[in-house]
Amino acid sequence: MSLTIKGRPVRLSLAWLKPPPPPVDGSMTLFEHLRELRYRLVVVALAVLVGMVVAWFFRDALLALLQRPYNNAIADLKVKRPESETLLVNINITSPLALALKVSALAGLIVTAPIWLYQVWAFVAPGLLSKEKKWTLIFLGAATPMFLGGVVVGYVVMPKGIQVLLSFTQNGVSNLQDVNAYLSFLIRIMLVFGIGFLLPLIVLMLNIVGVIKASALAKYRTYIIFGTFVFGAVATPSTDPFSMLLLALPMTVLFIGAEIIAHILDRRKSRRGDGDLLLAGSVDADRALKDLGTADSSGPAGAS
Repeated sequence: MSLTIKGRPVRLSLAWLKPPPPPVDGSMTLFEHLRELRYRLVVVALAVLVGMVVAWFFRDALLALLQRPYNNAIADLKVKRPESETLLVNINITSPLALALKVSALAGLIVTAPIWLYQVWAFVAPGLLSKEKKWTLIFLGAATPMFLGGVVVGYVVMPKGIQVLLSFTQNGVSNLQDVNAYLSFLIRIMLVFGIGFLLPLIVLMLNIVGVIKASALAKYRTYIIFGTFVFGAVATPSTDPFSMLLLALPMTVLFIGAEIIAHILDRRKSRRGDGDLLLAGSVDADRALKDLGTADSSGPAGAS
């Protein structure tokens, strides 16, 4: 049965969901980049949705797991301040449903990490996928455990952060914590730690695709490490230095490791003697950027 609008047949096609054909030389126009981005976003959304549906059936066990940092923090707080009163509550009618959806979405995002990390890599370096597949395997093999490791570290430091924050409660005041607000806070910290652990790998990826050179990383190393500790201080929930160091120190070590690997890769490129970047699909060979540069040069200033 075909659909018609005002007598005209309407064809429903899912061809736009198909992956765009890979570029032969790795170069892409601006519209090809946008089409590639649309496809990657659709794949990520569908993957997270499927993971969310599966996690829905385990939402009670997942919620108990996510409440454990709060319960541990309260148990430690009771030892120092037995008179403190705390309770997780739902504030309005829609809170239970919102809570279940939020728990399922977080689980779906974490479980499908290999899929959306691959989509990020595939979008940034399309030429690399066809010419240097080993880098794709290395990226996925490193990015997935690094992201999950950061999520776990964020989960582990939460009890200490919650304990410190609730310790400022005045005497005679009870803490009624909205469970949705607590879960949003926990999710934000876990994702911050996960992304923080990924940043050094992203720096290395940018070196592989030719955006950042190892010499630039060495030149600004001090500023980057300082920024890492500032990021750790701002992103962590508690006022104690323990949480900040748990985020900043691994990021610093990972960045130094990424810089060392970047120096090795740059030396390999220089030994080839042709001055080309590692992959043909790098920014120097990007046809969209070349088109933009040509348009700028042909403007009023170039015409004169």
